[in-house]
Amino acid sequence: MKALQGIEGSVEWVERPAPSCDVGQIRIRVAAAGLNRADLLQRAGLYPPPPGASDVLGLECAGVISEVGAGSHWQVGDRVCALLAGGGMAEEVVVDGRHALPAPEGLSLVEAAVLPEVYATAWLNLFKLGALKSGEKALIHAGASGVGSAGIQLCKAFGNPCWVSVGSAERLAYCESLGAQGGVLRTQDLEGLRDFAPFDVILDPIGARYAALDLDLLARDGRWVIIGLMGGREAQLDLAKLLGKRVQLIGSTLRNRDDAFKGELIDELRRHVWPLFAEGRLEPRLEHSFAAKDVDTAFETLASNNVSGKVALVIDDNLV
Repeated sequence: MKALQGIEGSVEWVERPAPSCDVGQIRIRVAAAGLNRADLLQRAGLYPPPPGASDVLGLECAGVISEVGAGSHWQVGDRVCALLAGGGMAEEVVVDGRHALPAPEGLSLVEAAVLPEVYATAWLNLFKLGALKSGEKALIHAGASGVGSAGIQLCKAFGNPCWVSVGSAERLAYCESLGAQGGVLRTQDLEGLRDFAPFDVILDPIGARYAALDLDLLARDGRWVIIGLMGGREAQLDLAKLLGKRVQLIGSTLRNRDDAFKGELIDELRRHVWPLFAEGRLEPRLEHSFAAKDVDTAFETLASNNVSGKVALVIDDNLV
């Protein structure tokens, strides 16, 4: 099968043996895969896959099941999307059946391909680890990103006012169209977030550059969930503030979680989040899709930091 590898800062389609389908697993003929910042980091050699995971790029995909291992409830021919530790940017992928979800009715497989990673990340960090309760306030940095777009929609659906930091006025308007109450431009007035504070949960993919401000913005008993280090890894903090406010500082990754944890997380999405797509309360935010031959353009588009929502790579035109 053809599969996409990140090699010395570039990407290349290579021939790889098709993986076997074992007990509890399913084989998916991939229609499309979502691109994520983790793919950019892996391409650059900065984010290797967890031990035992495929080194093929792609943390989410959608397609049609072509084989079902013993013990799985799925059927050949089911349209699904899946959360992966790697391997989604290939003609086929084999995944634990517990990590797949039905492609929501009314959505194309390209749209479904950009759902699993961002909605799993947003749900895990805002509602599972962040423990947002109805009415509590959230701050989402990089609000126009794929995870931010999912997080804003989830906050609106579950009764949580949220604010954002973004890079441009256009992206702020985009976030407000999804349900954000407001926000600031990081290049002009990040301190303006103080006008909307305190926040009960902060979802932060930036890290060090925002750390001191985040601590000031949190409410007493606030939860500060760090999911990325785009703004650096070392910060100086006044720990007396953290103690005095009883802040919970949570570092969170998803890719290296074990299969059982991911299975439970996907089951929560199936029960609590997926019905909202049928109700029209959630939607994919797919800004660009690219043919497999245009993979370099797809990666550079995501790397530009000018995308509001998601980018997808179409692997099999016959399935979409």
